[in-house]
Amino acid sequence: MSSAELPAGLARELKHFVHYLRLEKGLSDNTVSAYERDTTRCAEFLASHDMASFGSAKLTDLRAFFTTLAGAGLGSTSRGRYLSSLKHLYRFLVATGRCEKNYTDAMELPQKAQRLPEGLSVVDMQRMLESVDTTTPYGMRNRAILETMYACGLRVSEVTTLRQHDVLDDLDVVRVFGKGSKERLVPIGGEAVRWIARYKTESRAKLLSTADTDDVLFLNHRGRPLSRMGLWKIIRDAALVAGLTQHVHPHMFRHSFATHLLEGGADLRAVQEMLGHADIATTQIYTHIDREYIKEVHTLFHPRSQR
Repeated sequence: MSSAELPAGLARELKHFVHYLRLEKGLSDNTVSAYERDTTRCAEFLASHDMASFGSAKLTDLRAFFTTLAGAGLGSTSRGRYLSSLKHLYRFLVATGRCEKNYTDAMELPQKAQRLPEGLSVVDMQRMLESVDTTTPYGMRNRAILETMYACGLRVSEVTTLRQHDVLDDLDVVRVFGKGSKERLVPIGGEAVRWIARYKTESRAKLLSTADTDDVLFLNHRGRPLSRMGLWKIIRDAALVAGLTQHVHPHMFRHSFATHLLEGGADLRAVQEMLGHADIATTQIYTHIDREYIKEVHTLFHPRSQR
């Protein structure tokens, strides 16, 4: 059904709305076309259900329209755009006396599907760590870097700016300066401590070339602080050698760190502190990753879980 075939009432309301957007609001042609396209599709839906005007639609009718959109495969972002267009339309119709009630006020934008962070399994992480050739100074450095990232859940910028005196061996913690230069102390495991010690003893001096980088922990081939791209390349190469088929990036170490801690029973607020998240809601996304694991724990340990 084209807009020309719509009932007179719906067609007239759309025409006045488009004129309002173009002449009074002064919106661009592309924006006006987008509003017109969305509202016309709703008008066609209403017409197919024997409604002659937007004012004839009730809340249930508008919700049915959005159910139809979802059934047609439109994602939350596209449906959110439709709702935004209809909210503008109904506000115009109410303000100009063409409609008595704006039911879109009672409708909320559809939530975007939460994109879960990608991480590596414990087995794949171990394969990747053990794939590094530690017979060269660079390999020793790379193993120390990867062990540190996994042990502490560090961001790229936190790894590349880490200094020797930030690794507090006697306390088994690392002093990290995160976003906004906010300092936090993160525990570091024995494996990472051992590889850092080997790197500092056996390899770091071979990379050091200038005095001004004397305290920077991880150095590149020029004896300078490691760059972000340099770190990306180290991780990419290690993943290739390990035979991992998925695209592995630095942040996956941080995601894996958090996921494996929580799966092991770590307290959410403790993980929040280690990651340096200001809001615990940011950390909570990791609790939704392995639902099968959660179900397994419930089955094993809840006294009423057995069928």
